[in-house]
Amino acid sequence: MSCPSLLFSGARIFGTLQSRNPRFLRRTTASVFPSSMNSSDWKVSSTSSGGGGAAGGGGGSVLSSSSNGQARRFALSPSSSLDIRKGDITAWFVDGASDTIVNAANERMLGGGGVDGAIHRVAGPELHAACLKVPEVLPGVRCPTGQARITPAFKLPVAYVIHTVGPVYDVHDQPENYLSSAFRNCLKLAKENNVKYIAFPAISCGVYGYPLKEASKIAISVVKEFSNDFKEVHFVLFSDDAYNAWIESANELL
Repeated sequence: MSCPSLLFSGARIFGTLQSRNPRFLRRTTASVFPSSMNSSDWKVSSTSSGGGGAAGGGGGSVLSSSSNGQARRFALSPSSSLDIRKGDITAWFVDGASDTIVNAANERMLGGGGVDGAIHRVAGPELHAACLKVPEVLPGVRCPTGQARITPAFKLPVAYVIHTVGPVYDVHDQPENYLSSAFRNCLKLAKENNVKYIAFPAISCGVYGYPLKEASKIAISVVKEFSNDFKEVHFVLFSDDAYNAWIESANELL
């Protein structure tokens, strides 16, 4: 992909997000960055097909270990399953030691709206402090679109939070490449940290506008690449529309 992160950090992307939710834009543009950081609380996965420049959190779902009655399990391999359900991501956990949730973050990694804001609220200020320690790779960018970073989960019941940034559907060229990279880098980073259970939101399907059916096909296709690497991969989704899209794609692809 030929589009560097800086190409998407200006008026085009801000205008797109503001047109969808003006309050969202105001929440994500006031940030302070420290002059010194250490790497004890964060790690990186960046083997993406390109950078990007989302300015705010793009997740469109919230996840949980306890569903509201809508849940389906699919086999990925003899030793691994894919679970799709509805619920609250901030309550989801398996064992608190080898589990992680994925945060649909923004490039600054300092919290935002939707699932990003919910995760930061429950994790407490320690998560914000850990994110501040992640070095900026460009001014105002700690995690370029399509890449992933991992931090402790602090007050959340899981062991880790993996932060990734999905594409803005009608801003990024070839958004499917960025979205597949986001899922793939999360799974690579989880594997590197001996995670056995991972839960995703519907990355980019909120204010970033990614169509649910397209996103669900990309998500499940990437998960299939790691079918022998995790005991369970979860998608626990906030809306009926998201849940139904993921179930439909799982029926088609698994």
